[in-house]
Amino acid sequence: MIADLTPYPDYKESGLPWLGQVPGHWAVRRLRASITDCVNGAWGADPNGKDDLICVRVADFDRVKLRVSLRKKTVRAIPLTARSRRLLQRGDLLLEKSGGGDLQPVGAVVAYDHEEPAVCSNFVARMPMASGYDTFFVNYLHFTLYVNRVNIRSIKQTTGIQNLDGKAYLSEPVAFPPPAEQAAIVRFLDWANGRLERAIRAKRKVIALLTEQKQAIIHRAVTRGLDPSVPLKPAGIPWLRDIPQHWEVRRLKFVTTRIVDCLHATPRYSDSGSHPAIRTADISPGVVHVSKAKRISSTDYARWTARLEPVEGDILYSREGERFGIAACVPAGVRLCISQRMMAFRIAKEHCADFVMSLLNSRSTYGQALQDVMGATAPHVNISTIRNFFLAMPARQEQEAIVEHLCSEVRPIEGAISRLEREIELLREYRTRLVADVVTGKLDVREAAARLPEEAAPDTTEDSTDSSDEADLADEEVAV
Repeated sequence: MIADLTPYPDYKESGLPWLGQVPGHWAVRRLRASITDCVNGAWGADPNGKDDLICVRVADFDRVKLRVSLRKKTVRAIPLTARSRRLLQRGDLLLEKSGGGDLQPVGAVVAYDHEEPAVCSNFVARMPMASGYDTFFVNYLHFTLYVNRVNIRSIKQTTGIQNLDGKAYLSEPVAFPPPAEQAAIVRFLDWANGRLERAIRAKRKVIALLTEQKQAIIHRAVTRGLDPSVPLKPAGIPWLRDIPQHWEVRRLKFVTTRIVDCLHATPRYSDSGSHPAIRTADISPGVVHVSKAKRISSTDYARWTARLEPVEGDILYSREGERFGIAACVPAGVRLCISQRMMAFRIAKEHCADFVMSLLNSRSTYGQALQDVMGATAPHVNISTIRNFFLAMPARQEQEAIVEHLCSEVRPIEGAISRLEREIELLREYRTRLVADVVTGKLDVREAAARLPEEAAPDTTEDSTDSSDEADLADEEVAV
């Protein structure tokens, strides 16, 4: 059905370079025409009040489903005076006005479709829909605007944080189809997204199984060694259990020569920066994703590496946020630094850095880190806990043999995972292109939407990936 889509029969010039031609019967209007109001979220809370109202934050934005996700509800005592125009209604659009994530620039709009009484936080604005405009069509339209970075000229930078000038952004001209056609577009895109997301979920399940297999191989090798007949002894540590008799239990601080935490400040990221600043979003077990990292200037790099400039073989470790407890070695040929929520370890010469990295990523070490974050609202592992991680260590020669074994055993699994991740990336790119082509009138879906069976419901249950673990930063109030 998707392959059979064709353009509209008649087009006209929109007068907008990024948009080009639009269907002849579509109306070019400013974004603000689609809403009746744009109200800043509630600022602060009533110190004498009772927590009785859900407060929707940027962290609640699900950037895959383009919906609010209230899996972790934040309840606050919002003053009565702050509720008058801020109570959210089903079908409202929510505009992010500060912060910005990796998957979308600042200004992401998502639909509020919950029934529970709630207001926005001060970093989010409420936008009730005007008559004649479909919430979810406008939501898809905003998604396309951010992908094409049309909102970039409305973004202001203050102290490293992106802030959206809502008035300027809502003045952007766009093209709107008639109401019935908006509904048809939503129906088609929900159906198409359902198909694509089912395919993505299937691939994610395979990735999860492969990752579990990989972790089991690593865990056994770094806690039992390669000789299944070697005598064992109790490690004396709950997370380690029995280990080879000739291994020693050492604390991390005695396996390293340097343990350095990041500066407790926000780097000034810049598209023209010369050095990658690695965040928790930029590492996965054993891999530093240098190409996706944000950049900082040479001047800032000197400041952020004053205590330690990471070099090849150093280990980067995430200690805060949802992605805590991940270790990866610094690759060759790159000068990088650690950003927020990260640490760097320099391994002593008598030990193999790749072996220590594998140990840090194993279940035995993760279990030690988990003791700090259980029940914590904002997960983080204390530096004192990290320094005193218990590690089961053989001699360096055996460490290197284990690393070589893991390379041969794990490499095919990692290759399969990489291929699946690339396929997921291509499916998402296709989804983005399809949404853009449909909501800007490049493809006509009216007939296709009419042929969809009535029981076809949108399937938007794909688990969201980490959009950004730095999205919930404190920031100054910005008028929208």
